[in-house]
Amino acid sequence: MSRTRPRATRGFGARLLLTQALLLVAGAVTAYLVASLVGPGLFHQHLLEAGTDPSSSETYHLEMAFRDALLVAMGVALLVSVGAALAVSVWFTRRVQRSTRRVVDAAADVAAGRYDVRVPASGLGVELDRMSSTINELGARLEQVEGTRRRMLSDLGHELRTPLATVEAHLEALEDGVIVPDATTFAVLRSSTHRLRRLADDLGAVSRAQEGRLELHPVRVDLGGLVDDVVATETAAFETRGVTLRTDPAAAAVIIDADPERLGQVLTNLLRNALRHTSAGGTVTVRTAQDGTHAVLHVVDDGEGITPEHLPHVFERFYRADSSRTTADGGGSGIGLTISRAIAEAHGGTLTARSQGAGTGATFALRLPRA
Repeated sequence: MSRTRPRATRGFGARLLLTQALLLVAGAVTAYLVASLVGPGLFHQHLLEAGTDPSSSETYHLEMAFRDALLVAMGVALLVSVGAALAVSVWFTRRVQRSTRRVVDAAADVAAGRYDVRVPASGLGVELDRMSSTINELGARLEQVEGTRRRMLSDLGHELRTPLATVEAHLEALEDGVIVPDATTFAVLRSSTHRLRRLADDLGAVSRAQEGRLELHPVRVDLGGLVDDVVATETAAFETRGVTLRTDPAAAAVIIDADPERLGQVLTNLLRNALRHTSAGGTVTVRTAQDGTHAVLHVVDDGEGITPEHLPHVFERFYRADSSRTTADGGGSGIGLTISRAIAEAHGGTLTARSQGAGTGATFALRLPRA
């Protein structure tokens, strides 16, 4: 059984050069034919108008001399012009070929996982420069995503390792009789399993939210009343840390259609995030207001603040501005803000963050449509 060999295909540069060469040759042949057909006739007409005898030998020699000179001059001129044009075409084609090869090689590098590759601008036109910048933006974005993924896997491994190590150590101690199964032991085991369950629940919640599969049960909600309920629940934690938690309610009731449980989860995440980043003696304020057709909730703290390089990433999964902080020492799992933004967007709202930099505090703004 015979095999069909794949046809050898020319590269883009070769095709471009061949096309330009064919165009140049076609133009030169056309010019030569037009000159050879039209020129002698015109010259003969001018001789007749000048009163020369068309049957004389002088007229014949003049016409032959003109035709030969025209054809020779046209031939030489066309050969020189085609040669020069081909030289320019070869130079330009090589520049285009080098530029496209750099883009192709860069795309192959990106596909192979080398996201730090960059393509310089070719200077051959807006289209090629835009293609190069697009490849650069793609590589930069994928490099950022890959960094987030690696950090996420590292943090996830750490989040799992700590409670698992605690459970394993206590089980071994129980088997060896080092500790007794008393209330303290069970409290430690329960705390570790609770951390594992919370992490699993958070991962499931953020995946469902970002995929649009988050179940909502909206009802008519008084935003000020919801704030009071959540603040009352979180007050004890703030008092333990020595941080003041206060509210600044709107002058009138702010009514929205929302899932109170999910919205309470958002506010709880925002308050706990503010508490983690506010030192003893600091203040966290929850403000509610109306802004046209939207209800606005602000959680304002005077704590650590967020530096400009970290501000665009605070809502990414497992992102921490201080990578040395973990859940055990108050760093959070890095999922709460991601879940909160997804819940806000599921309600048709937005959740944003702003800060003037380190040491200036931070403000998180939740905007939701009013009922």
